[in-house]
Amino acid sequence: MEVFDQKGLILRIYVREDDRIEGKLLYKKIIEMAKAENIAGVTVFRAIMGYGPSRKIRTLSFADLSSNLPVMLEIVDTEENIKNFLSKINGLIKHGLITLQPIIIVKNLP
Repeated sequence: MEVFDQKGLILRIYVREDDRIEGKLLYKKIIEMAKAENIAGVTVFRAIMGYGPSRKIRTLSFADLSSNLPVMLEIVDTEENIKNFLSKINGLIKHGLITLQPIIIVKNLP
């Protein structure tokens, strides 16, 4: 396997699946903005259980399929692109957690 030495960042955003901005689901709005900014990649993960600063445990229940579970957006790109994108979305996130982690991009194929 060919190894590339491209440095980048992973931006992780933790919000609730029902969080909205301008009537739209927040995680969908962030994905649309990322695509418009030509961000290399975004994946949304839905939790099966979790809690945040409120300390309220949220869990997936078969009786209640809309339990407002945590979702995590994982956004990967160069440091410059991630920091620029973060400055554009930072004000959209009213509740949640945002983290950055340096990475080495080994392979990025279409």
